Amino acid sequence: MAGQTEEWFKQADYDLGTAEAMFRSRRYIYSIFMCHLCLEKALKGLLAKRGDIPPKSHDLVFLLERVECDIPEQHAEFLEMLNEVSVPTRYPDELDKLLAQYPRKRTVEIMGRCREVYEWLRNC
Repeated sequence: MAGQTEEWFKQADYDLGTAEAMFRSRRYIYSIFMCHLCLEKALKGLLAKRGDIPPKSHDLVFLLERVECDIPEQHAEFLEMLNEVSVPTRYPDELDKLLAQYPRKRTVEIMGRCREVYEWLRNC
């Protein structure tokens, strides 16, 4: 499973880089979507590290429960929040409304938290 674990984290790194590229191009909702994808793949990497086959799920909370690691509460809360906003950032009902909800400042905060959680998961 070591090869699979590394592959999941390699893809998570790539997705985090994509989130940063989307941020630089001011595509903030896509930055948030890529943060979700980064953390989803990191969680799947941890599952692979433990010898499990990662399920085909995008639900961060579901994946976190399967990982069974003692994650700090603030990281778990962030994963729950990111999990809730992932569907609207992929399939917005009203683009302008969603863009207004996730301006640069809020996206900076989300990306910073994503990096913190990602680093914690890499070291778990």
